[in-house]
Amino acid sequence: MFTAFDNFPALLIWLPLIGGLVAFMLKDGTKVRSWALFSSIITLAVMALSLHYTGNEHVELQTVSYYWLKDLGSSFALSLDGLSRMLCLLTAISFPIIITATWKNPISNANAYYGLLLLTQCGLMGVFMATDMLVFYFFWELALVPVYFLASQWGGERRIQAAFKFFIYTFLGSLLMLVGIIFVYLRTPEQSFSMASFFHAQLTSGEQGWLFWLFFIAFAIKMPVFPFHTWQPDAYDQTSPAVTMVLSGVMVKMGVFAVLRWLLPMFPEAVKHVDKLVIGLSVTGMVYASIIATRQDNLKKLVAYSSIAHIGLMCATLFAQSNIGTQGVMIQMFNHGINIIGMWIVVDQIEQQTGVRKISELGGIAWRAPVLTILLVIIALANVALPLTNAFVGEFLMFSGLYGFSPIYAAVAGLSIILSAVYTLNMIKNVFYGETNVLTANMVEAGLQVRVMLAIIVVLIFMMGVFPGPMFDLLKQGTETLFLKTTVK
Repeated sequence: MFTAFDNFPALLIWLPLIGGLVAFMLKDGTKVRSWALFSSIITLAVMALSLHYTGNEHVELQTVSYYWLKDLGSSFALSLDGLSRMLCLLTAISFPIIITATWKNPISNANAYYGLLLLTQCGLMGVFMATDMLVFYFFWELALVPVYFLASQWGGERRIQAAFKFFIYTFLGSLLMLVGIIFVYLRTPEQSFSMASFFHAQLTSGEQGWLFWLFFIAFAIKMPVFPFHTWQPDAYDQTSPAVTMVLSGVMVKMGVFAVLRWLLPMFPEAVKHVDKLVIGLSVTGMVYASIIATRQDNLKKLVAYSSIAHIGLMCATLFAQSNIGTQGVMIQMFNHGINIIGMWIVVDQIEQQTGVRKISELGGIAWRAPVLTILLVIIALANVALPLTNAFVGEFLMFSGLYGFSPIYAAVAGLSIILSAVYTLNMIKNVFYGETNVLTANMVEAGLQVRVMLAIIVVLIFMMGVFPGPMFDLLKQGTETLFLKTTVK
């Protein structure tokens, strides 16, 4: 007999879906914003209830499964386990913060904007909970399609070009993945799209070899990792602030998650032959992106390239296939999402007030907005994994896992830590300190709602940096059987 608690996964899909559809029908901009915020808070409340009842004897592993395409062997199967809980929690926390922090940003056609934003949240939740490959693919596309329209309709002057590039990359990746899905489906023992069937598909080593690349390219584009990253800086630079936050804070985790959830368990033989190549590409991307970030004068692109470096470390660690490193990746996906959203909120505040994003044209903001500066410094130092902050926990575990695989790879990857400190401290010095100028002399403190959102992020940074135990407990439930057995050598 089902209880309300058994349906948490379904609620996390239906709430943002209904919220998005209702938003399309509202006309008043303020009402649409209020509805979008209310809808996202309700989703967060359901997610919090899900965590509260985790471990209850009746709700040990929250799953739902409905007949969907029965003749094709596909069920609408969703599950909340250790990894999906972490990422659904990130998604649920991020959207209220993003909507509140960008509350005063001018948005035309607000009903379509917030409707698409909530549909994106629905797609993300589905990707993180799907345990049927066809359902996973459906939500993968559902998350990407609204973002294309958000990127092309709202943003900078070159948003059309950036959105088109984003579409071409993701469309080609999705097409490759679809070919791979169909092939693996035909090799499953019972012609089923279920996770168990895909993990036990009858594939030769040669077939695993080329199938691996069909899936990996799709996931690598989404992360993105070198050399599939070139769509990202332009997209982050040209999309509206809220969309940029969703892309970098949550959506890039789709690729990392998919590698861990699907790719590594499906093609273990192929992974053994390509692990050094993938780690090499990821580490190269880390150093490459970090070097470019040190030379950036565009504040948004600096943050974009820093994100590429962080995601590269996650990808490299996954292919090192160690227990401790995998746990570090799981934790860091959440921590990176929180930190990078905080960075984007501050960048948005600066651009909204000064109208520029060039570091060389800014300076002295600390004298005009000291609270904003303090909050930014804390978030920026967390982004470079300063001890006692949340990112330190994840990066320590990831580097430990990578070092166990290869000290050389770990040493080269470690260069990105030095470079991240260089570009982060230079950014703080050049943007927030020194003398004010014509553009920054009239800056004022960020609004109350922005400061509150940044303060929440800072609290999360220290709470998870000083006391990460609850995060490990959250990951532990359901994780051992579904993930770690496929990643431990």
